[in-house]
Amino acid sequence: MNGTVVKNQLIFDYAAGSLGISKSIFASTYLYLNSRASKINKTFESMLGNNLFETDGVETSKLSYKDCINSNIINEANPKKNQSPINKLVGPFEDIKWKQIYKGFQEFSLDLDDEDDLKLIKMEPGSSVPLHSHGGKEFILVLEGSFRDEYGEYSTGDIQINDQKIMHTPIACNDKGCVCLTITEKEVIFFGKYGSFLNLFTFIKSFFK
Repeated sequence: MNGTVVKNQLIFDYAAGSLGISKSIFASTYLYLNSRASKINKTFESMLGNNLFETDGVETSKLSYKDCINSNIINEANPKKNQSPINKLVGPFEDIKWKQIYKGFQEFSLDLDDEDDLKLIKMEPGSSVPLHSHGGKEFILVLEGSFRDEYGEYSTGDIQINDQKIMHTPIACNDKGCVCLTITEKEVIFFGKYGSFLNLFTFIKSFFK
């Protein structure tokens, strides 16, 4: 499922303003890190803008330029100006209070009022996640470092979008490890030797969200 069409659909939905808050943060950070995706977004925005002008029966608001200026706009000297959208929310990754799930794997959940579960995950060099799939879609954006799985290698600015048919074993690169932004629409389903135990752990954990 991790193909161009699926990625472009995410970008199009972002340009159209139809994403929830978690996927909007995910998509905006993707566009910040990936110049090719950003160009595609500008194309979609232009198409949608032209389509709006060509749509009959839609009245545009009569606004002056003053109506579009927010007095609380961030000052040009603000240090957050050149930060990615996710860093503007959580600050530097090294300052985050990471929660260790198991050796080599940590996570940080963003407390958002949204149906999607947006998390940061941090994997130490060479660490891995056991073979798993998901009940729904899984979105992964590499923010720092890289990881690989059965389908390829992913570096900073790359995304992977999987559905329930995809099973994989992500492994962090040996030199830097990786920090990723993730969205899981449904719970993880583990396979292999410890699959039953891990699924039970995930089930119990869901009661304490």
